[in-house]
Amino acid sequence: MTFTKTPGWLDWYTDPSRPRFQLPPGSVDAHCHVFGPGDAFPFAPERKYTPCAASKEQLFALRDHLGFARNVIVQATCHGADNRAMADACHAAGRRARGVGTVGRDVSDTDLEALHASGVRGVRFNFVKRLVDTAPRDALAEVARRIAPLGWHVVVYFEAPDLAELRDFFASLPTTLVVDHMGRPDVAKPVDGPEFGFFVEFMRDSPNVWSKVSCPERLSLSGPPALNGEQAAYRDVVPFARRIVEEFPDRVLWGTDWPHPNLKDHMPDDGLLVDFIPHIAVSPELQRKLLVHNPMRLYWPEETS
Repeated sequence: MTFTKTPGWLDWYTDPSRPRFQLPPGSVDAHCHVFGPGDAFPFAPERKYTPCAASKEQLFALRDHLGFARNVIVQATCHGADNRAMADACHAAGRRARGVGTVGRDVSDTDLEALHASGVRGVRFNFVKRLVDTAPRDALAEVARRIAPLGWHVVVYFEAPDLAELRDFFASLPTTLVVDHMGRPDVAKPVDGPEFGFFVEFMRDSPNVWSKVSCPERLSLSGPPALNGEQAAYRDVVPFARRIVEEFPDRVLWGTDWPHPNLKDHMPDDGLLVDFIPHIAVSPELQRKLLVHNPMRLYWPEETS
């Protein structure tokens, strides 16, 4: 089957730099995707975009180039609830990958068991209105109840202004909750202001809530200047991510977000994204928690118990 990518779609960066920051041994890229290829894994008819191809082989090559040991592969909205591309990549990686899927309330127990066997350990609920038409809470709550006995967690993607109306629903879910990209804060606003403070309070009041401190390229207004050894690319995002890492060191994750879907202005160099890490996790202990200990506890608990 032939698919034509959405006009204006930026292809991922094909020649990433080699990071200057040396990742701790066993580091996990805890948020990345695969797209297609469309002839093997067709895109969903209801999708909001058609991406470029981004295969498991290309993802694994990037993993090795950057120095990661493992990946967590998150189901992309362009594939809807057809998890085959993600599950196939997890299976191909063996124990070096885990997955986060998308399922509806009609998913069978057999399907859930098959996803678990492939390496899936969570489901993602998307509340970003430009990416999904609806997010029916009763159906999502039912899914959360059904996955809880498997030891899975829920990943949620939303934008900062929507947290107030979603908070009670999130609090009702019976699993660990992982928030994508710090709830997409507006980094033009103060890091100690009320909007980001509301997110920090949410995490403080909810010990089951984790956050990914990823995607500075999505949040930044300052852009990606080259590192000079002192200043980070996407420097306006640093105070927000550092605050979360330092206040909640045992509940943070980081990922590349490769191949960076739906970016309009620029496509990041994944090597520079890795070099962003020591600016937000400033000590070796914080770096090991962010990149090794926390993702291993959540996705490979059998190896850490």
